Amino acid sequence: MPRTPTCVLSDSAPPSVTDGHALDRYVPLASVTKILTATALTRMTAAGLLTPDDPVERWLPSAAPGTGITLHHLAAHTSGLPRLPPGRLPRRDPYARFDRPALDRLLPRLDTLAVGPPGEEEYSNLGYAVLGAALTEAAGTTYDALVTRHVLDPLDLTEITSAPPPDQRLLAPGLLGRPRRPWTMDGAILPAGGLWATPRATADLIVRLLVERRLGAPAPAWQQAGPLHWHNGATRHASLFTAAMDDGRWIVLHRLNATPEQTDRMGIGLLRDTTPG
Repeated sequence: MPRTPTCVLSDSAPPSVTDGHALDRYVPLASVTKILTATALTRMTAAGLLTPDDPVERWLPSAAPGTGITLHHLAAHTSGLPRLPPGRLPRRDPYARFDRPALDRLLPRLDTLAVGPPGEEEYSNLGYAVLGAALTEAAGTTYDALVTRHVLDPLDLTEITSAPPPDQRLLAPGLLGRPRRPWTMDGAILPAGGLWATPRATADLIVRLLVERRLGAPAPAWQQAGPLHWHNGATRHASLFTAAMDDGRWIVLHRLNATPEQTDRMGIGLLRDTTPG
């Protein structure tokens, strides 16, 4: 059984690294990428480049008209779109073929893809792919460039990218200790889950967004339970849990070869057991 390295960062203690984890090696943010995408939406709104109530077809004219889906719906998982793109996704590398042309072919039939009306909650990776495409059209630039301009630069963050150097990635060990191949997520799915970051940069991201509130109120991608804001992420061989309490406690937990359910439970438990201040 491969070991499960763990990295835990909290404001109540110095950063700790166990079992070979490294603060300067890139790991997949997976769905925590959605936090940056939604924050880009709020920042572009503040800059007057768009509004959250813009219908998706304003920025993606090929999208089916009259769906009632807005940019805010996409960011808040209330668009009614399904969790995944239609069709059977390859298990080994599910998003490898989901490039921008594949997304463009879906846009004219968004109305037929919806599993519910706008306003009903349905967690949707597909919705974030559509949102990312709309934001890049509004910004007239690439996803990496808009996230850098509207999120990373204002937060004074580096070490977050869609294309880290291969020799600087921390990958889960497989049989015989060989690194497992990561999913391909640099196409249309990138805004939903394709960014990479070092644990150090991820910790800075969480603190500056949720504790210091440098960019204002948390973006609509965050999940909330009372005083807790959180988001998780998972690929086939890695899982990530990020969260902060209103009292300033926070945590970033990244694990290899562990289920997201295990990582979420561990993260919540560690956060609960941390003394405020």
